[in-house]
Amino acid sequence: MTPTNYPVPNGTLPFWRTDPHLLDNHRSSETLPQESDIVIIGAGYAGSSVAYHILSQTEPGSKPPSITILEARQACSGATARNGGHMKPDLYNFISTLENDYGVAAAAEVAAFEARHVHEIKEVIEKEAIDCDYEVTKTVDAQFSEEHFDKLKTGISHLIAGGCKPTEKVQIIETEEAQSFSGVKGTVGCFVSDAGHIWAYKFVLHILEKVVSLGVNMQTNTPALKVSKSATPSVSHPWEVETTRGSISAKVVVLATNAYTSGIAPQYQDIIVPVRGTCSRIVVPPGSNAHRLTKTYILRFNSSEYDYLIPRADGSIIVGGARSSFFSDKKSWYDVSDDSKVLEAAIRYFDGYMQRYFVGWENSNAYTDRVWTGIMGNSSDGLPHVGEVPEQEGQYIIAGFTGHGMPQIFFAAEGLAKMIVGGTSFEETGLPRLFKTTSSRIGLRQEAKA
Repeated sequence: MTPTNYPVPNGTLPFWRTDPHLLDNHRSSETLPQESDIVIIGAGYAGSSVAYHILSQTEPGSKPPSITILEARQACSGATARNGGHMKPDLYNFISTLENDYGVAAAAEVAAFEARHVHEIKEVIEKEAIDCDYEVTKTVDAQFSEEHFDKLKTGISHLIAGGCKPTEKVQIIETEEAQSFSGVKGTVGCFVSDAGHIWAYKFVLHILEKVVSLGVNMQTNTPALKVSKSATPSVSHPWEVETTRGSISAKVVVLATNAYTSGIAPQYQDIIVPVRGTCSRIVVPPGSNAHRLTKTYILRFNSSEYDYLIPRADGSIIVGGARSSFFSDKKSWYDVSDDSKVLEAAIRYFDGYMQRYFVGWENSNAYTDRVWTGIMGNSSDGLPHVGEVPEQEGQYIIAGFTGHGMPQIFFAAEGLAKMIVGGTSFEETGLPRLFKTTSSRIGLRQEAKA
């Protein structure tokens, strides 16, 4: 990895990581294995999910492939443990853009794939008995711009007319009822749909605990520096993964590196860009008269600026966004890999937030308990890159989720595992066609720069 695109050792402490799991700094062995069938770089939502699905798809009675997971810092210390825990599928916003660019069939694939996560993740959590505070609820997308509200309504109509089934489930709350329905001051309209919220760190660490118990070798605090063809390649393990603690040979390498992908795979330079995001926890004092939130929220101020909120069982509120406070200073957030600093303007943004926007919270005495930052991997076209890295047989990628990975990653990892374990083609995995990483998606961008 290049020095400018590399996880720093001292990231800010998010609320989600204030009670570290026993595997937080785990190393399955004192030294790295000399070789491993599969090396997964990244122990977050993506890396853990890929390992889980590989083992789940191994035929009963068959010996599973050897898997090593490398993590630059602690387990699940990157974007997954720094987001807002919002499992909100997009059924009409970016989906409308995709419909305009690629047609309704391709857009509908993405919408259905994301919607699947809300309820099927709950089934996985129940099956695996994962304690991660997951709740399925409704989300309220409160609009402050009449122009954008009308644009989204028009997009919804087009999507439904074109046969996009997931969009049919979106409820539209018009201006007359919007504030009383949502409890959000000044909203000109709302969209309501199914969503969930989750303690993602706990989900990932439970998954990691399971795969480690099944023989996966996890090595935290082991940054991967370079992936290349071995100088003396074997037929079975042609890849060499260089780390700060030595090298490991692999048959298959999975880049679950999101924002940090281009440091290992230079062909993704400017294709997946590290972007700083900001999140906070707002606390309500005991005895407060605040109206308890039961839904998740998006507060959408215009086409590009929005915040998101999830309520916690302990009464606190997780709020992410604050983009308007720093968006004009592009160098402070774009192509930035350092999550050890929080922008001062973003810290101040959350003060009095609930009092400012929510009816009945004026005298709540709610206050900002903690603000942290995380590094997202924004793709140049807004779509994730999943599949075999072009012209790099045996090297796979699951990255570039543009701050929207919660309703995309788990089952994207399932599809990727099908490719790795069974040799399934991308087209046969059930993954949305637009997620496939291809030479044209990379090459077109590179040609535009020339």
